Amino acid sequence: MPTGKGKAPDVFRYHYAIVSRIPNSFKDSSLKQKEPAKPIDLEKARQQHEEYVETLRKLGIDVLELPLDERHPDCVFVEDTAVVINGTALICRPGASSRLGEVAVIRQTLRKELGLKIVEVDNDKATIDGGDVLWTGKEIVVGLSGRTNQEGAQAIAKAFPEYATCMVRVEGALHLKSLMSMAGPELIAVSRSPAAQKVLKRVQEQVTYSYMILTVEEEEAANMLYANGMRVHLPDTTIPKSFPILEHKIDNRMVCDISEIGKADGSLTCLSILITRMKNPKSFQTSVQE
Repeated sequence: MPTGKGKAPDVFRYHYAIVSRIPNSFKDSSLKQKEPAKPIDLEKARQQHEEYVETLRKLGIDVLELPLDERHPDCVFVEDTAVVINGTALICRPGASSRLGEVAVIRQTLRKELGLKIVEVDNDKATIDGGDVLWTGKEIVVGLSGRTNQEGAQAIAKAFPEYATCMVRVEGALHLKSLMSMAGPELIAVSRSPAAQKVLKRVQEQVTYSYMILTVEEEEAANMLYANGMRVHLPDTTIPKSFPILEHKIDNRMVCDISEIGKADGSLTCLSILITRMKNPKSFQTSVQE
């Protein structure tokens, strides 16, 4: 298994990231999936989010921080609002209707601040969360979950016709990327849980290319952020069984603790939209004032 030494392929080399600050309403009104829901320490969650942003900056990524939006408790999970590949941004239609209002600021930011090509979903029946879209660098895997339906997956295929798109049913998890994520070029991290292994089998039956598999123990460990040659994963306090596996099998690693945000089913990938520099980028501000 490759350990990740050397430069990251351009397809996983990112220059910009969009993140959103955490509103007060996140503490009590976020769409928590795990039962029983655990109380959220808002200040700790915000501190961890600041450390996440600093991690992105250490990777050489310019970060645009959107102001918090009290009307939308889950606005910190920006990944669900857009899918960006090679300078094209598909504006999503989140599966939770309470989150539909989040996309306007994302659309404006992607268009005006970054000059991306914007594609809209043209089917009113479609729902799609970015957390269900796995970009492998060669093709796209879309999870059909409680938040993303077949019409939404078809919107992905239509927005990015230059890449093969396959659809897989997801059960037992909020999103596809709750169970698996890219851990390197042609390397997919996936947990050993029955739900994850079932989805992995479906993925392997559908995809065009072959991928190496990094199997971890906890489902939380399967979601890591791969950018600019580095893997960002959770600390041993959150993934005690998987941490030694990651230490042994991969290098070029960074640890980021988002345990408080994780109480609302948050994961590393869902806290940002990663973007590769376009040929003629517009002026870019690294923060947006509240």
